[in-house]
This record gives sequence, structure tokens and C-alpha cells, in this order.
Amino acid sequence: MAVRVFGIRHHGPGSARALGAALDEWRPDAVLVEGPPEAAPVLSLAADPAMRPPVALLGYVPGRPGRAVFYPMAVWSPEWVAVRHALDHGAEPRMIDLSLAAWLAEEPGDEDEREATPVDPIGRLAEAAGYDDPERWWEDVVEHRPPEEGPWDAIAEAMAVLRADRPPVRGREARREAAMRQQIRAAVKDGRERVAVVCGAWHAPALAELGPARPDAELLARLPRTKVAVTWVPWTSARLAMASGYGAGVRSPGWYQHLYVTPDRPVERWLARVARLLRAENLDAAPASVVEAVRLAEALATLRGRALAGLAECTDAARAVLAHGSDLPLALVERKLVVGEELGQVPPDTPMVPLAADLAALQRRLRLRPEPTERVVDLDLRKENDLARSHLLHRLGLLGVPWGSFRPGQGTGTFRETWVLAWEPELSVAVIEAGGWGTTVEEAATARAAELAAGAPTVGALTALVEQCLLAELGAAVPPVMDALAARAAVAADTGELLDAVPPLARVLRYGSVRKSDVSALDRVIAGLVTRAAVGIGPACASLDDDSAADMAARVTAMTDALATLGRAELRGEWSAALGRLVDQPGLHGAVAGRVARLLFDAGRLAAADVARRLSAALSLGEEPRQGAAWVEGLLAGSGLVLVHHQFLLAAIDEWVATVDGAVFDDLLPLLRRSFSRFEPGERHQIGRAVRRLAPGEQAPPDAAGGEVDRQRAEAVLPLVRLLLGGRE
Repeated sequence: MAVRVFGIRHHGPGSARALGAALDEWRPDAVLVEGPPEAAPVLSLAADPAMRPPVALLGYVPGRPGRAVFYPMAVWSPEWVAVRHALDHGAEPRMIDLSLAAWLAEEPGDEDEREATPVDPIGRLAEAAGYDDPERWWEDVVEHRPPEEGPWDAIAEAMAVLRADRPPVRGREARREAAMRQQIRAAVKDGRERVAVVCGAWHAPALAELGPARPDAELLARLPRTKVAVTWVPWTSARLAMASGYGAGVRSPGWYQHLYVTPDRPVERWLARVARLLRAENLDAAPASVVEAVRLAEALATLRGRALAGLAECTDAARAVLAHGSDLPLALVERKLVVGEELGQVPPDTPMVPLAADLAALQRRLRLRPEPTERVVDLDLRKENDLARSHLLHRLGLLGVPWGSFRPGQGTGTFRETWVLAWEPELSVAVIEAGGWGTTVEEAATARAAELAAGAPTVGALTALVEQCLLAELGAAVPPVMDALAARAAVAADTGELLDAVPPLARVLRYGSVRKSDVSALDRVIAGLVTRAAVGIGPACASLDDDSAADMAARVTAMTDALATLGRAELRGEWSAALGRLVDQPGLHGAVAGRVARLLFDAGRLAAADVARRLSAALSLGEEPRQGAAWVEGLLAGSGLVLVHHQFLLAAIDEWVATVDGAVFDDLLPLLRRSFSRFEPGERHQIGRAVRRLAPGEQAPPDAAGGEVDRQRAEAVLPLVRLLLGGRE
């Protein structure tokens, strides 16, 4: 019986290659790897031809959101090499770390969570060797070493010295090492003749000498345990990087992948890949430049005392020769090559929760493949497949699986949607957690919507949920959500809440036919909301401060615009009547009064002369100047063309500005500047020309807008306007 311990860096091509050579030479009959013992049933899948790293073992507690842990592996990870060697040579692979049943039973905040930060052994050794970069030291000492010159004895000796200089490990780390020793003893007891142990270099000295078993057994006794499940999930190159927050990550997973799969002439081949990438982006990178870059990289390695050129030398050479001294092309190289954009793949028969299996089937059927990098997807909702894609993405958003980020307002027309998709490994956990709602995406999203409706705190939250359900085509979820909305709206006392509720429902009604959704149930709800808002708008606008008035003005505008999209004359009439009463309400804040006056004027419910009279009253000497400025801001919000076409309003404002006291004007200037700065440059130019035409002290007559409208000429453009707005000619 013999036991050999191989202390490795968790992700390193040199360690992986040296480990593979050592295992090929020694031929163990059992390979013990630092990892979760519960992974035993799925380890054999590593040999499946459909398994393509990077992948990760995922351990989780069913029904406990957030209680999960990943064990990532790339093709150049020593753990992956160890497991594949065992499977390919008939040896038994075992995972020997502390069981996940005990690990995940610990609650955040337990004593172990407050342990001192573990030492960085690689950093300590690099510092002792005079390096300021631990990763560069590891490359020089281990990654560039020939595979036949195994570093195992030297690593074990170095770690033993580091451990001797520190207090003994305790807490979870002590239990982990005790569990690994117990697993080694079990393999020996089972009659294994040659046992290979692959663990992090820090643990190597603690596993080389097993010692008596009793202290380890006592340390592991009576640990809390919980039910866990383990499966394989796809991983990404970016998630192997330190920048992702992964504790055992490396800075350059793409570079390490290259070193492992390209042992012959890695520098030349790397710089050739860099040149190929730059040419694909229409940047100059001639073959002769690659030759010069290789020479420069090798020269830099010699000057820096390195045996071989590393990533730093290749990057400096690429910057100087291929990128002509610019860092911009190197940012592309960093993202696509140094870090990499690979997304792993797991076999179809990998254990999955039913929801994950349904999602995978939908992704295949809809040809919507998960990818690790962001990509923009434009959907045409008139196409059946694109509409089904939209339903899937909205359903996943409802389930808390944000694979896609919806970009409203992109594209033209009501039949287009734009999404930004990026599949992150953590979404696998989110899918597992969402599996408690149902076995299919549609079933789970429906159940989740019903629960959200039961606990929704406001009418606004319920209306947003209604919109989500209809966008996701969850017909079974709409009735309970609508019932909850109707019940909440009937007793809602906050008019602002009612105002917020109408716009999303109006969007649903407006676009429901495009998405082939049944929205007939919304008519009654919207009518009730409009009636209640019309009754309550007056009291809701009493005694508002500046911020509340600005917020209310925005809400009133959104409500008016929403009703305009519906084309329901009776609702628009009811709301306009309420605004007609509101505009003359005593004590109304200037921002609200000006905004309401503008809305009524645009709708043809208030004559130009009436607007001018109210504006003159608001700007009279008897009124507080700040309220007058707020009135102007409310009137002009959104567009300044009203001043171009109705210059009597411009004249009134111009006269008021000219007569305001200088000290008061300094206070009003920020408000006025804010109002006029929001106009388009063309609008500001036209307003300036109109001001120059005004004679000092002269007020333009109310008919100065340009005389009578030529109705025949106006009607000639109506068919085109209808087409632009999505209607029929």
C-alpha cells in the first residue's frame, strides 16, 4: 500500500500537465480529489463526450434559496485532470472534502464564518523569492517547468515551512482536513494499493502524515447535517477569473487554457491568435508583425530574467508591435483571449430539476442558446418563434431568473422588443430555486404570479404584475391577479397610487392585440381607476411642496398620455373634466397649474386666450415670483413650440422677465434655465428669433400664431400621420 499526495494550485496548466504525467507514470488504483463526497453519483459524467469544460459541480440544499456552492473546473484544472485520469484508466475517483451535508448545514454568521482570513501561500512564497506578483512567480516556478520535473516534493516542503510558522488551523479548515484524512484511511482500508491524493497545496503537509484516526473522528462527530443534491452545470471562462470575485480564480483563464492545450511554441501561437483577432476587427496585423512581436516577447523575457516569455511579455510585445502603442485594441484582446468567452456544456442526461429540464428543452426548441457574453436580440412579435421567445424571457424575469434584460422603447412600432441576453452560471441556482414553483416554466411563473399578487403592497405593484403576466402570456395567472387588483383599487385612498396604476394597464390594452393577449378584463378595471382618480385629484393636489408638485405634474401627464393611447372618448372626457376643475383650484401649486393648463390646451379643452389670461395672472405683480416661474415650467414642460406658434404667450413671459426685480431674478434663473434648457436646439433657435421680433413693451395679439388654418392642406397629410402612428390609412 502506498499513498502519494499531490499539492496543486486549484487552477494551473503547469500543475495539471505535471499531475497528468505523474499519474500516467504511477498508475494509481484510486484517485482522491479535494471536492464534495456527494458528487460520487455524477462523477462518471466527466467522461461523457458531451461534457465540455469549463463546468462546475453544483451542490445545493433543495428548498433553501441561497444555500449552494460551486466547484468550478476547466480542462486545465488539476482536479479535472485527476478525475478524467481515474475514469479513463479504470481507477476509482473519489471526492474527499468535508461533506456538503455538514458544510451547507452551517448558517451564515456561525463561528467559522468569523475565522481569520487564511494565509495566501503562493503570495508568501513569491514574496520570499523577490516577486511582487504571485501569479508571475507561480508561472516561472511551476507553469513553465517541464511536466517530467514534478514539483510535488518542493511544494510540500514549502507549505510545511509556511504552516509551521502559523497557528494550527481550526474551525471549518480543521474539519476539512480531518475529513480528507478519514477518506484516505477509508480508501486504504478498502484495499487500494496505490492511492493518489490531489488537494490544494496548503493542505498537502496535513494529509501526508495521517496520524491516529480518533482525533479526526471526534472532530467530525455530531456535526449538523442537511439534505443536499449535486449536479454539473455549465461554467464560463470569465467566472474562473479573479475579477469575477471567485476566491480561487486566476487573472488570465484564457491564457492558461492556451498554455495547456498548446504546449508546443505557445508564444508564437498566442501572438498569431492576437493578430487574427485584430484582423477580424479590421485592424492591421500583418504576419511580419507577428514575427517581430515574437522576437520582442522573447527579448523581454531575457531582459527580465525569465526562462520563457509569459503573458506580460506577450502583452507588452502585442501593444508595441501589433497595437502600435495603443491600449484600446488590447482591451479587446483582454476580454476575448486573456479572459476568454467560453461557456461550458453538460450532457443532456445530467441530473436536473424538472424546471431546468423544461427550460433546456425550450431553449433548444426556440433556438435561443445560452451564451456567456452579452448579445442584443431583437424580436419581431409578429413572428411566432420570436413571440414565444418573448414569452419565455418575461416568464423567467417573473421567476427571478434574469437571463435577459428588457430594453423598452427600442426599435419602431409596437411589434418589436429588444433584449440583452447573458447567461451567468449563478442563473443555474436561480432556476433550481424557482423549481419549487412548478415543473415547467409556464407552471412555475403562473404560481409565482399568484403569490406575488397575494402579497402585493400597492395598486401600482399589482398593475405592474398584470403587465408582466400579459407580456409573459400567463393566461391562468391573469384572473387571480385581476381580482386582487380590483379589490385593492376599490379601497385605495392614495390618488397618486391610482395615477401610477393606469399607464402600465393602458400599455397592455394598447399592445395586447399585437401580442395576441386577452386583455378584455382590463376595461372595467381601468374605468374604475380613472373614475376614482378623477374624483380624488383635487384633494391630492392641495398644499403641495415643490418636489411633490413636480412629482404630481409628472403623474398627471403620464395619466393623460396613457388615456390618449387608448382612444376611449368617455374616459378622456371624464379625466379632462377633472383637469378643468383642477386648473382653477385655489392655492394650486404653479407647477401643477401650468402643466394642467398646457394639457388642456393641447387637448383643445382650453382656448389660447384662457391660457394667456391664466399665465398673466400667475405672472402678475401680486403673485409670488417663484410660483410664477413654476407655472412657466409646468406650461413649457416637454416642448417649447407653444411659444413659437402662440407668441402672445411668449410676449407675456418676456414682459414678466423684464419686470422682475434683479435680486429675485437671480433666484428664479435656475428654474427658468431648467425649463428652457430641455428644449431641442431648433426650438430654442426659433424662440430666440421670435423674441427678437417682439417690440419692446409690445404684446402680440392672440391671433399672432399665423392666421386661419388651411384645413384642406392639413387634411392632406392625415393618412401619412396615421401610418406613422401605427394606424390604418
